[in-house]
Amino acid sequence: MSRARREEARILVRGPNWLGDVVMSTPGLRLLRESWPRAEIVLELPEALHPLLEGSGLYDRLRIAPRRPSRGVDLLRDARALARERFELGIVIPESISSALRMRLGGVAHVVGTARDPVRRKLLHEVVSVPADWGTRRLVARERFVLHLMGAVTGRRSDDARLLLRVTEDERRRLADALASRGIDAGGLASDPPIVLAPGAGYGESKCWPAESFAALADRLLESGRRVLLLGGPGEGERLRRVEAALRVEPAAGAFVVLDAALDLGAVKALLAQAGALVANDAGLRHVAAAFGRPGVVFFGPTAVEKTAANLAAFEALETEHGCRPCYRRRCPIDHRCLRSIGVDEAWSALARAERRALGPGSSAPSIGVRPA
Repeated sequence: MSRARREEARILVRGPNWLGDVVMSTPGLRLLRESWPRAEIVLELPEALHPLLEGSGLYDRLRIAPRRPSRGVDLLRDARALARERFELGIVIPESISSALRMRLGGVAHVVGTARDPVRRKLLHEVVSVPADWGTRRLVARERFVLHLMGAVTGRRSDDARLLLRVTEDERRRLADALASRGIDAGGLASDPPIVLAPGAGYGESKCWPAESFAALADRLLESGRRVLLLGGPGEGERLRRVEAALRVEPAAGAFVVLDAALDLGAVKALLAQAGALVANDAGLRHVAAAFGRPGVVFFGPTAVEKTAANLAAFEALETEHGCRPCYRRRCPIDHRCLRSIGVDEAWSALARAERRALGPGSSAPSIGVRPA
């Protein structure tokens, strides 16, 4: 399929399945949109992630991706639904066999992607090669990977790895309503930006800094007069309760608020766009905060900084050297030393550095840098 025809084609882009990977794909999606403004770009994502790119302008329409790889009757039903849309070009960001197979069975005229697996290679009409020095690509930044793919498809190259998320007025309203239900006036976030703690990780327990460490950091923040919002996603309620139960300090009214399932993803965007800082594990929310230029601290345990380092300028990345990391295991088979060895003092100092850097010299905004006597 010629590039001239692609410029006005109906294009299906199969996006990633994980929140952070979707955010890190936005530089590549921007390159595609800017290269072919007249094309109809349909972006396929898990339904739960659809609010993430609302207002971004990166696509014309969203399509719901299967929750898990389709098989048998489900695969054929999904293929028939794809075929009805008559896509002329398919771009497959995930490197799975199933994502390429769906497009082929769905009659997508020309399917493009990278391929490490020989079976997937046969399913693609066009295989995008990657630089030899990328090796297994485990440590290649996701932004760089998707930019390379979109550059090969469009014939345009870009090193612009800036993340792109936007907040809509409706998302701001939903945030205000959710905070009001917890006794917080969203209008005061600008003058008193909260520190958001996100102690969970959808990937697994191995990515999580200990709950008692998050609690100890929250104690220090409360003692210094800062408002703390404890943020969690679906299925993370128990972890939030463990953090709350470990607090030593009795917080003043409204100073410590638990937001377990109170916010949808759009409202989470709106919150992180206004946060004073975010303290999080190496999980999706830290990419959302980075997209809005917010400062923070991120803990790296089983994963490597290099793979997601492209947009860490406002963050302090904390990691320790151990022979077993990075292991990329979902559960640690030993003692979780990679994250347990990161102390609260270290996290406190890192947060102070990140916030001071973001505030800049001469700012009168609140800082955690000096604790009251």
